[in-house]
Formats: sequence, C-alpha cells, structure tokens
Amino acid sequence: MEIDEARSLARALQQLVREAHGLIDESRPVPELVARVTGHLSSALKDLVCVTQSFRNWEHASLQRGMDAYLAERGEPAWYGVSGHGREHNDTVDILTAANRGFERFDPGAVDYATTAIGSDETIEVVTFGLVETTAPDGAPIVVCLRGPAEMFGREGCRVEVIAATRASATAAREEIERQMRRHDVLRGQILTFGVSEHRGNSLVTFLPRPALGPEQVILPDGVLETIERHVAGIGRHAEALLARGQHLKRGLLLHGPPGTGKTHTVRYLMGRMPGVTTVVMAGSALRFISEAATMARRLQPAIVVVEDVDLVAHERRFSDEGSPLLFTLFDAMDGIGADADVTFVLTTNRADLLEDALANRPGRVDLAVEVPKPDAASRAALLRLYGAAGLAEADLEPLVARTEGMTASFFKELLRRAVLKSLEEDPAPEAPTAAHLTAALEEMLRAHESLTRTLLGARSADGPGVAYGPDGLLSE
Repeated sequence: MEIDEARSLARALQQLVREAHGLIDESRPVPELVARVTGHLSSALKDLVCVTQSFRNWEHASLQRGMDAYLAERGEPAWYGVSGHGREHNDTVDILTAANRGFERFDPGAVDYATTAIGSDETIEVVTFGLVETTAPDGAPIVVCLRGPAEMFGREGCRVEVIAATRASATAAREEIERQMRRHDVLRGQILTFGVSEHRGNSLVTFLPRPALGPEQVILPDGVLETIERHVAGIGRHAEALLARGQHLKRGLLLHGPPGTGKTHTVRYLMGRMPGVTTVVMAGSALRFISEAATMARRLQPAIVVVEDVDLVAHERRFSDEGSPLLFTLFDAMDGIGADADVTFVLTTNRADLLEDALANRPGRVDLAVEVPKPDAASRAALLRLYGAAGLAEADLEPLVARTEGMTASFFKELLRRAVLKSLEEDPAPEAPTAAHLTAALEEMLRAHESLTRTLLGARSADGPGVAYGPDGLLSE
C-alpha cells in the first residue's frame, strides 16, 4: 500500500511540475528573435519546416550571388544576424527552439560577413551568418538563413536554410536559390586550381589569371600547334553540329616530350585562346582532388581539365602490384564524364613510355597524343628571337644555333636572361643584349659546373662535360 501511495504522489508531483512549466511558458514573453521569425511566417514555432542544402567551401561566393539574385526579384532585403553564446554549433531552428524554451539567450544581432575571391584579383563580401525575410516562389512568407564555413567549430562547407510554414514553399525556394546560384556561378569561365598559390585563395580552390599568349610565342614544329588547337578548341566551336551528327565531344589530349620543351607553355597558350572556357589545373598534391575537378568541369562546361606530369600517377602496373590509387581515380573521373560533355582532358608527361596502356590507348580517355620535341635549328633560332635576340643579324645567330643543339625552350629562356644581366653590368640602360653577351652567357652555361643546371633545364649533357646516366639509372663517370 505504501508503494502505491508513493507512486500516486510521484505522478501528482509530475503533473504539477508540467502545469507549472506550462504556466511559466505562457507568462514568459516570446523572445524577440523567435517573435520576429514566427511573426513573419504567421505560424507557431513548433509548426515550422526547415529545408537545408549544403555546398562546398569554394561555392560560397556563388551561393551569395544566387541569393542576391533571388532577393533582387523580391524587393530590398533586410538582413539581420543572431547574437548569443554557442550559435556557431547549432542549426537555426535549434537556436530558435533553445531561445523559445529559455535554455539559451539568442537575440537579433549584426550579420556576420567574410571576404572571398571571385577571381584572381577580385573579391566580394559574403554572409557567413545571417537571416533575411522574403517570400517563396508561390508567394508564401519564408525566412532564409545563410551559413558559411566554421571549421574551428567542426563545420565545413556553406549552406542555405529555408524556414517556412509548409515544406512545399521551403523546397521551392531552396530549388530556385540553387538555380540562381548555378546561373551566377563565379567559377564559370575561370582558370582554377586546387591548393594554395600567391594569388587570392578561396578555400581549396584558387583563381589564376588567364595567360595572354599569341601563336608567335609558341615555338613548335610546323603544324603541331594547329593540330592541338583544332582538337581542343575546334571541337568546342562545332559542338552543337557534332552532337547533331551523333559525334561525341569529350576528348583527351596527351602532350609528351622531354622536360622544358614547352608542354606547359602550350597549355597556357590554349588557356589564353579560349576565354570563357573553365579550366581546372591539377598538379602535385592537387591531384587528389581530381574527382572534384571532373565534377566541376562537367557542371561548368565547356571546360578543360589539365593534369600535369600524369606519369607520376599513371605509371605501368609493373611498378606496383595494385597500381596507383590516383591512377584509378583519374580513370573514373575521365570515364565518368559523359561523351556528350564539352570537356577536354589535357595531360602532360615527360615519360610517355611509363604511361598506363589503359590511359594512353583507350579512345575516350586520350584520343590525340602529340610530341613536343626539343627544338630543331629553325625553332632554336625562333626561340632566341622570341626571348630577346630579335635584333641580332642572322650571321650572329647561326653560331649560337649550332652550339645549342639538344637544348630546350627553358634553356633558351635562361640563356637570354643571363645575357641581359651581362649587358646590364656594362650599361644600366642597354637596348638589347649583343652577340658577345649571348656568347659569354652560353659559354658560362656550357661549363662543367653548370652541368646540373643544364639537366634541370632539360638540356642533354652530351654537348659538353656534365651529368650522364648509365643503364641502371645511376650517375656514371
């Protein structure tokens, strides 16, 4: 009997606490933040619906642009923020709920902003925590919250939260914001890379300036540059006609040849000749983002994905029982883009002999391989003129051309720089280096102590004393 009485008393006390809590809730004024949101939506907090969409860090500027475009069609926006301890850890609905129950104090406050890049030398302000009252496409009132990355609090990426009285209104608004975001994507038509550079960064994605190179600045054997440009740019120019005739657009280009011959220079020329085409450059540690790069290229087509030194990941399987994980990631990225996508994979390598057959030979991965050789006599003369010896007489150029057989474009660029330095030592304001300056610089670069420099510039060592390698790959005398 005592147990039953105790249970009855406990239930009575529990009911009393509930009623007391209800009376307290009824008497407590609605927090200003909650009142503002529920007042705009004309709905109780418990009845609200929140639809959320997350994006990668580097899409924050595009999300802001999409949000701005959405709001521009619906009148002047009035953003406001949230103040209160712990707001970074919680979703907006959780913040409203905690404030409404008196667990935490959250009030309207200042909007949080950050600066992010939209180009190699241009930035915009983006909202990292802010709310705005507006309407859904169906005219229903909604509240939209933009949240930026908060990595120190364990939150990566940015997101949009749409709060409404009905799920249909919130979903329609979220879809329209994303549509505007894609329409105003700041990555479209840019040259991008993953990682850090001296240019302005946007989290993992960095914007690079578009090179400006004319065909006269790319010294290749006759017809080579035209073939490359026709394969990359020509297909893009006739994309609609090719698709109408049942032809695929996706293509792969492999530029191979010794180091320093101008493969990267040729790629830079293509970037400059194709304004408006999105280019994603992958090199070094950035290669681990090849899947993200392929997805980006598909969305932002027409696009080019440049994979520098592909031999570092696409070597033959005999060097590894399982192959390179990055190799298969690259395969998946190239195969995953549909044949109808106007996307070009441009691969460069110094060691075509080490490439995986599945990459080099399978149509749809690489369908054009072009050798970028060491320059012949005519090309060496053209390189000398290009880099600063245009004023020299033909008779002065001939000995230089003859003595630089086997040298690369990188070698000639350094040769002209040294010649200019020698001329500056004699005259602070020289017009151009003379044949004597060039000869002296060449003699310096051909000396024994410069042998490693020549190797690093891609020049052969047989032209003079220098570094040589035996069949086992080790240094030989």
